[in-house]
Amino acid sequence: MSKTTEDVLGHQFSAFYKIPIEKFFQFAVSVDCIILGYHENNVKLLVVERGTEPHKGKVAVPGDLVYPAEDMDAAANRVLKDLTGLENVYMTQSKAYGQVDRHPIGRVVTVGFYSLISVDRYQPLASSWADNVYWVDVKELPPLAFDHQTIVQNALEDLKERVKLQPIGFELLPKKFTLGEMQKLYEAILDTEFDKANFRKKVLSMKILEDTSEMQKSVAHRPAKLYRFNKEAYRALENTKEGFNL
Repeated sequence: MSKTTEDVLGHQFSAFYKIPIEKFFQFAVSVDCIILGYHENNVKLLVVERGTEPHKGKVAVPGDLVYPAEDMDAAANRVLKDLTGLENVYMTQSKAYGQVDRHPIGRVVTVGFYSLISVDRYQPLASSWADNVYWVDVKELPPLAFDHQTIVQNALEDLKERVKLQPIGFELLPKKFTLGEMQKLYEAILDTEFDKANFRKKVLSMKILEDTSEMQKSVAHRPAKLYRFNKEAYRALENTKEGFNL
């Protein structure tokens, strides 16, 4: 009987690594979704309360196993919808985590995905095995299941780098906003404080904001100018050496 290519490769694999080839195909892959929001001048994290083992009753980010015939991006979107009801959320893939003991049942490698969304535009609703879903301040995180604390911190660090070089923060602002509102947003994301005059000078010098010729209304303080983000001006800026850089 002639040997198949799989038989030959399996034999060569085992001879080289001293481990049967089937052992290399015995662990699972999961996705974990780090959904970050902005509300009342603070960055929030969307978490679920686990209604199943392992870590039943503990707080975690929305995550679950990837189906055998499922792409990673599709899995992340499915898991987020299944556990929180959120749809059409654009997520960026961050890092993979493969510590041998990160899951108590067996070997599970997980891939983190993160997104920055407006809290006011989405209404999460717990479903599937999630008993509850809610927002928590990233500065006051409760103990998280598995290695989710590390995954969240890495996503926050990655976001801080992206937000300085890409105008993703504008997705969290109203269509018309003040420079003060913009400053508070970036201070919350970057966890720092900007000098008011220098921040405004820097932002206005990039010429990506459009003066609406309108002022705030119904405010207790002196009304401020309202601006809007000019996407066309930003696209032109992308092709220069300066780019968007806070």
